Amino acid sequence: MNIQFNPEDFKCKRPFHVEPTNIVSVNDDMQRVTDEASAMNKRIHYYSRLTSPADRALIAPDHVLPAPDEIYVYSPLGTAFKVDSCTDGYGKNSSIVTIFMIWNTMMGTSILSIPWGIKQAGFTSGIILILLMGILTLYCCYRVVKSRKMIPLIDTSNWEFPDVCKYYFGSFGQWSSLLFSMVSLVGAMVVYWVLMSNFLFNTGKFIYNFVHDINVTDIVPGTNGSNKVICPGAASSHPPQNRSVMFSSGNNTGFELFEEWWNKSQTVPFYLIAVLLPLLNLKSPSFFANFNVLGTVSVVYLVFLVTVKAAHLGIHLEYNWFTENDFFVPEFRILFPQLTGVLTLAFFIHNCVITLLQNNRNQEKNVRDLSIAYFLVGLTYLYVGVIIFASFPSPPLSKECIEQNFLDNFPSDDIMSFVARIFLLFQMMTVYPLLGYLARVQLLRQFFGNAYPSVFHVFILNIAIVGAGVAMARFYPNIGGIIRYSGATCGLAFVFVYPSLIYVISLHRAGQLTWPALIIHILIILLGLANLIAQFLL
Repeated sequence: MNIQFNPEDFKCKRPFHVEPTNIVSVNDDMQRVTDEASAMNKRIHYYSRLTSPADRALIAPDHVLPAPDEIYVYSPLGTAFKVDSCTDGYGKNSSIVTIFMIWNTMMGTSILSIPWGIKQAGFTSGIILILLMGILTLYCCYRVVKSRKMIPLIDTSNWEFPDVCKYYFGSFGQWSSLLFSMVSLVGAMVVYWVLMSNFLFNTGKFIYNFVHDINVTDIVPGTNGSNKVICPGAASSHPPQNRSVMFSSGNNTGFELFEEWWNKSQTVPFYLIAVLLPLLNLKSPSFFANFNVLGTVSVVYLVFLVTVKAAHLGIHLEYNWFTENDFFVPEFRILFPQLTGVLTLAFFIHNCVITLLQNNRNQEKNVRDLSIAYFLVGLTYLYVGVIIFASFPSPPLSKECIEQNFLDNFPSDDIMSFVARIFLLFQMMTVYPLLGYLARVQLLRQFFGNAYPSVFHVFILNIAIVGAGVAMARFYPNIGGIIRYSGATCGLAFVFVYPSLIYVISLHRAGQLTWPALIIHILIILLGLANLIAQFLL
C-alpha cells in the first residue's frame, strides 16, 4: 500500500485564510488589501464554518467570488499574496499520470505475498482467482466512483465515500466506515512493521558479515550455486533463532554476541521504535511524501529481480489437479480463500479512489483510466506471482517452501535481494509516518474535532499503533496472514457491502431496481461475507 498527497485543492478559487506566519511572498512584496476585502473574506469563512464540509448550503456561491486574477490569500493583518497557479474545476493531471498514480497507490506490500497465495490456492486456480478478483473489485470500485452522482438534488462534488455512506446509512455508516478504514490503515502499518523488522534484520546481517569477512551458512535446505534458493520453513524446528552457523578461523564470540542482540523477532522490532515513534509524533509528515516515488522504484526493481532470477533458475512445473506429491502442489486446493483474502487488500483502493480521480483533467475518462490502472495492477501481480511460483526450483525443493514474503526464499547474502530489501526498507520508513498521520487525522478528528488535540493524545495513539506492530513482529510475523485478515475485514465493508447496498438503494429510490440487479449485488455481498468467514476457518 503507497500514499498520495496532492496539495492542490480543486476548489482553490474559494477565498481561504492562513495565519500570518504562514504567508509566503515570492517577491517579498506584501500587498495591502482593503478593509472591505478583508471583511468579505471573514464573512465567507464565518458562513462556511456553520455547517459540515459536506453541506454546501452556506458556502459562498461562485458569482460572489473574485475573478481568477484577483485571488489572494488574506491574513487578519490586512495583507495578502496573489495566487498564480489556481485552476478552475478539477485537477491538472493527465490520464497517464492518473493511471500510474492509481497503480502506484494500489501496489503495496501485498505483491510480496502473491506467490505464496498462488501456492495456497494452486497454480491454475491462483491465476483464475487473480483475474476474477481483479474484475470483481474493479466493478465495486466503479460503483464507488458513481455513488456520488446517484444522489439527487445535492451538490456532492466535494464528497468522499464516507460522506456517501453517511447520507445513506446515517451515523452508522459514518462510524462503521471509520472503523473499517482504521482496520485497513492499522493493518497496513502492522504489516509494514513486520516487514521493516525483516528487512532491517537481513540488511544488518549482510553488512556485519561483509565487514567482518564472515562466511555464514544458513541451517536451512537450499539449492547450490550462485543463485541459491532456501526453504526457511523447513528449519523452523531448529533451536537457533537466526538459524545460521559461522565458518571462521578466529574467535566466534563476537559473532555469537551479534546473533544474540540482532534477532529477527526478539530485538530488531524494538530497535525500530527509536526511529519511527518520534516521526509519528510530527504534526505534519508532508516531507516524507516527497519520497513516494520510491514505491514505484521498488516495484520496478522487484519485477527486474524476479525476471533475472527466473532466467537463471528456469521453469519448474508439473500439473496435478487434485493430487499432491513431495515437490509440487495440486492445481486446485481448498486453501484458495487465503489468496482471495490477500487479493482483497491487493486490489483495495476504494476508500481513496474518488480523491485520486478528482485530480484527473479528463473527468469523462475516469472509468477508462480506472480500468486501465486495474489491468496494470493485475498484470503486475500475475507476472510476479506466476514467475516466482513457476521458477521455484522443484525439485530439489518443494513448492510448499514458498514463503509469505518471497524475498525470504533468498539468503541474506544474496546481492540482488539485499538491494531490494534496502529499497523497500527505506520506502516503508518514509510511508509509515504518512499512514500514521492518516490514522491520526481520521480517528482524533472524529473524536476531538482536531487532528492534533495535544501531544499526549497523539503519543498515546502512536504508542498503541507501534505496540500492535511490535507485538505482531514478535509473536506473529506472518505477513500473509495479517494481509488476508485485514484485507477481508475492511474489504467486506468498502469493497463488497457498501458499494452494492448503496447502488441497490439508489435504484430502489429511483424506481429502477430490477430483480437481476438485486440478485447480482446480493451475491456480491455474500461473496464478501464468505471471504471473511473463510479466513478464520482455513
